[in-house]
Amino acid sequence: MAMKMFVNLPVKDLERSKAFFEGLGFGFYGMTQDMASVIINDDTQVMLLTEPAFDSFASKQVADPGQSTQVILALGVENRAQVDALADKALAAGATAAGPARDSGGRYQRGFFDLDGHHWEPLCLA
Repeated sequence: MAMKMFVNLPVKDLERSKAFFEGLGFGFYGMTQDMASVIINDDTQVMLLTEPAFDSFASKQVADPGQSTQVILALGVENRAQVDALADKALAAGATAAGPARDSGGRYQRGFFDLDGHHWEPLCLA
């Protein structure tokens, strides 16, 4: 059975977050006043929800991504140049590095924290 993946993330400022992901080259689908869907590919979207909207769906306390890591969002790309290009765009748009690049075992990746502190890792399998 084919499935689609919708990852939901709370954001403090939806407009600021949309501008950040647009700057990385992502498109959007299904935007409302309190939600915008970042299109990763045909089967995966990351739903950016204002904190109150996200909280309305959560049945447990919402984690503070600035203080803890609940998930690492890995983005598989084709080559090292794409890893570097995406990480460099993110850093230029205000993200912070999540440590140094890692290159081992046929895998190259660079992590960053987006404007709300969510951990992203572009990676390629070389």
